[in-house]
Formats: sequence, C-alpha cells, structure tokens
Amino acid sequence: MSAETILIADDDHAIRTVLAQALSRAGYEVRTTGNAAGLWRWIANGEGDLVITDVVMPDENGLDLLPRIRKLRPELPVIVMSAQNTLMTAVKATERGAYEYLPKPFDLNELKTVVKRALSRAKERAAAAPQDHEAPTEEMPLVGRSPAMQEVYRVMARLMPTDLTVMITGESGTGKELVARALHDFGKRRNAPFVAVNMAAIPRELIESELFGHEKGAFTGATERGVGRFEQAQGGTLFLDEIGDMPLEAQTRLLRVLQQGEYMPVGGRRPVKTDVRIVAATNQDLRQLIRQGLFREDLFYRLNVVPIRIPPLRERSEDVPELVRHFLSRAVKEGLPSKIIDKAALDWMKNYPWPGNVRELENLVRRLGALYVEDVITVDIVQTELSEPDAKGIKAQTPVMDESLVEAVERHLEAYFAAHTDGLPPNGLYDRVIREVERPLIIRSLEATRGNQIRAADLLGLNRNTLRKKIRDLGIPVIRGPRP
Repeated sequence: MSAETILIADDDHAIRTVLAQALSRAGYEVRTTGNAAGLWRWIANGEGDLVITDVVMPDENGLDLLPRIRKLRPELPVIVMSAQNTLMTAVKATERGAYEYLPKPFDLNELKTVVKRALSRAKERAAAAPQDHEAPTEEMPLVGRSPAMQEVYRVMARLMPTDLTVMITGESGTGKELVARALHDFGKRRNAPFVAVNMAAIPRELIESELFGHEKGAFTGATERGVGRFEQAQGGTLFLDEIGDMPLEAQTRLLRVLQQGEYMPVGGRRPVKTDVRIVAATNQDLRQLIRQGLFREDLFYRLNVVPIRIPPLRERSEDVPELVRHFLSRAVKEGLPSKIIDKAALDWMKNYPWPGNVRELENLVRRLGALYVEDVITVDIVQTELSEPDAKGIKAQTPVMDESLVEAVERHLEAYFAAHTDGLPPNGLYDRVIREVERPLIIRSLEATRGNQIRAADLLGLNRNTLRKKIRDLGIPVIRGPRP
C-alpha cells in the first residue's frame, strides 16, 4: 500500500522544509510549493490525499482556494495555517471548509496528530460550515493574537455552525458577552434574535417571570400577559449571564427546558415549545457552588456541554498594544480626539496586572482620550491614571501589590498552619482566607468612595452586580462615608 501524499503550500521556504522533513519521517509522501497556483494544479489533477496551506501567498490568498477545493474535491481535507492569528481568520477557514486551522507558530507534534486524524476520518470531512449565507464582515468582535486567544478562536470557529450549549467562564471584564455574541452573529442563527439576560441584575422573585413570561393574573400586578426572554429569543440565542446567581427554583425550570425543549409560563396551564440556543456565562466556580448546595449538578452538566474559558488580560499581556490601538480607534469614532500612546507607556501597560481585565483597559483608553490634551500619551500619564489619586481623591490599583502585604499574608498563613498540631487546618481554607481578605478590601473601597457602589466597583475592577452580591453575601453594612 502506497504512502498517503500531503501537499504543502507556503511561501516561506524554511517552513516548507521543516514540514516536509517532519511529515516524511512520519511516513508520508510530501510535495511542496511556494504558491497557490502550483497547489491548485496538483489538486485539479487529482493529486494528494491532504492539503496544508498558508493563507498569505504571493499569487492568491489560501482561504480563497477553499471553496474551489470543496467544489472540485469535497473529500479532500485541508489544514489552514496562518500567522494572521485573528478570530476572523479562524472563522473564515472553518466556514470555507477547512478541516482544521492552526495558528503560527504551531507545534509539530500537534500538526502530525491533526494530519493523522484528518486522513483517518476522510468520510466524515465532507460537511463543514454552510456556504449559503453572507460571509461575516471584517469588524472584529474579539481582539488579540496571543496563544491563549488562539485557542479560544479555534473552539469558537468549530462551534459556530452548531447548536451546542456553551458555558463561558472567565473573570469579570474579560469579554464573555462578546464571545457569546460572536457565536451568535457568525452562526447559523444570526438572522434570529440574540437576547441577553443578567441573572444577578434581576430580583430573585422575578427571575422566572423574566425568563418564561407570565399569564394575565398570574400574580398581583400582572394586569396583562408578559413575554419572557425565551419567547423573545425564539429561533435565536439566549445568553444567560452570571448563571451562578440563578435561584434554585429557576434552575429546576431551566433544567426542564434543556431536557424537554419546553417551558411553562408563570400561571400558565400548557407548556410552550421553544427553539433557542443556550449560551451561559459565569465568573464564579460553579463546582464550588454545587458543593455548597447553591447550584444543581445536573443543570451544570447540561450547560457545560462545551466549555470556553476566556483568559484574563494578565495571561495575554502581549495583546495589550493591539487592544489599545483598537480602543483608540473606537474612541475616535465616538468623537474623542485622536491620541498616540508611546512605546514606553505600552510596555508599562503590558506589565500591569489589569484586575479589571479588558473592560478596565478600555475605560482607561477612553479616559485618556477625554481628559488629556496631549496628542502623545506618555508612561507618566498612564502611571498617574493607574497609580495616583484621581480628581476625586480615590486611589486606583497599583501595578504591583505592596510587598509588605504579601509578607503579612505569608506570616498570617504560617501562623495559621502552625496553630494546628498536624500542620493542616480544617478543609475549606481557601474560602476562609479569601473571605478574610475580601471583606475588609470591599469595606475600605466603599469607605473611600463614600458608599458609592458604582465607583467602588470600578475601583475594584468588579461588575457592579457582582459587588452587590458580595456585599450581601459577606454581610457588609451600608456605608455612607468614611468612619471617623
């Protein structure tokens, strides 16, 4: 039996050589070319069992070949590789029929695994993303080319042509709703509604009515029929943000929707069929909530069909300059003056921990555009905004935690462990320590902002609803000003 033949197209000679050597050693026949014309000639002649192609080549974009390959040889798997590591590249590669998208630089072992899988599943590769709709625009819903974001893009690209339920996790401010919207806007439900609902922002007693609607007379004040979010999202996507804040009663009803595809409006007598894609998001540890009896385990597994973790900005600091350029451009479109942030400032910003994540960075860029007359924003200005008291006398987070605080925490923990003869405190230590630090931190922030929860949330880099929940859960009293 002859070896399978792999066709490689890349204008970089070094990459062609490395790939040819690695795949030849793996037992494949390999042919390489530096242009799209050579690749297409082989494909048109019926040669090759698999294609590996770059996107940017001197004579034609590799992505433009994909529809022609699908039409002529729909069974031929194509692996797209690119240094243009954006979400749009991954989306276009998937929509145009690529078997897999690999951002450069990639791991050779991973490439060989993908090649082996593609060749062994040839009969399952015929169908890819649908081609009977308009291609997405170039407007970027997500920004960043870091390896951490590349993995997010790859998962998203695979999910867009499906109706699978998705669970998005990540810290506040990382862009979870942007991911949910992208899954909808570039998916097959794009022409139907996208409806977002924040569980933390709705009073507990109204959540079921908000989600499932209610009949006239279902409760006091229900003078007419109420349309719920499921009905509003019919045929589209329902985004359930802060799902960890959903009450247990509502969780039970949501589980029925996921299991049976129907729901009962409050006060209703007949179930209503529903056709929506569910995308949920949380910044909480749902498994911990399950252990505490605050979240249903069976609902968790129904929602967590495909998990997507959005990395915090500190884990993709190389994306900061590109994000800054994106936000500067957006600020100009919104009417703010054009600004340039110099290299020293960008380098400093890459090392800042960004506790408020991308949302904090976006707010900073807008603030710089609105408050400073300078055309060029220097590192001193950025440090002033992030490190020094602002006009209202509120001190923002500093780039590096005070070392004395770190030492104090270490001494506290050493003493805590030493107090137990076996060196092990009771289980649940993490939650207790976090609570000990979190409560005074929130109290001090509220004091500094004279009880203004919106300002305190900005100071802490938290979502306002998240802060309100923490205030309630930690039993923090209402603070109207600094203590004497």
